[in-house]
Amino acid sequence: MKTILVATDFSARSDRAIRRAVLLAHTFEAVLHMVHVVDDDQPARIVSAEEGAARALLSEQTRSLREIDGLQSDFSLVFGDPFEGIRASAQELQAGLVVIGPHRRQALKDMFVGTTAERTIRLSSRPILMANAVPAAPYRHALVATDLSDASASAIQTITDLGILNGQAVSLLHVFDAPESWLRTRGALSADQVKAYLTEEKARAASELSRFASAAGLRAPQHLLEPTTASTGYIINEAAQKSRADLIVVGTHSRSRLSKAFLGSVAEEVLRTATHDVLVVPPKMRA
Repeated sequence: MKTILVATDFSARSDRAIRRAVLLAHTFEAVLHMVHVVDDDQPARIVSAEEGAARALLSEQTRSLREIDGLQSDFSLVFGDPFEGIRASAQELQAGLVVIGPHRRQALKDMFVGTTAERTIRLSSRPILMANAVPAAPYRHALVATDLSDASASAIQTITDLGILNGQAVSLLHVFDAPESWLRTRGALSADQVKAYLTEEKARAASELSRFASAAGLRAPQHLLEPTTASTGYIINEAAQKSRADLIVVGTHSRSRLSKAFLGSVAEEVLRTATHDVLVVPPKMRA
């Protein structure tokens, strides 16, 4: 991975993303490129004032990254829609990874849909890391969630090629289907019968997960299996807590399905609720 792009709006949330990007840039000996997007749908004097202030801040921050953190660092100042600016910059730089800060969580109702974070992640052709946690050290343990699909295998191949999982413990999580309609009848069944059914389903899922891991080239990860007793996104976040993972990795659907299927999907739920860092990986990287 030669270039890491980090988006900043100079907020505390963006500072968190920058510090995580610094740790990653050291790990991969990558160039750290900062991008800030100025909304040009404003009066010219306001755009000009924001441009001047942003350029000064970016110059100061990149100089600090070079002199204090010892990183190769530069920046771009882009005009237009934030999502489009981040996407275009990532494409132009051929960034291996895009790092963004956590989205704003509202007290009464989380409104993730429609935000710059959501739009960037939903349509990106490159891995996007949402830095939710306070960055204190390089990642030690990644929880990789999979639905055993070809898209999931492709996403794992992408992060393997980038080297993101190198040097970490890896847990591979599969939330297997325990049909709700069947389990609802458990009142008419004995506890032993329910237990036997779940044991059989877990054994089947374990076999499928083992074959998937082997085909995907993941070497000796810890295999975690959980039945669908709650929403998949909730189960993934709970598994990350229990396993003490500091990074959750989830894939998106294939590009042809993404625009229709991502909203309300497992990846969106994880992003909306996770307190861990979340790496969202499209099936294939494209320029």
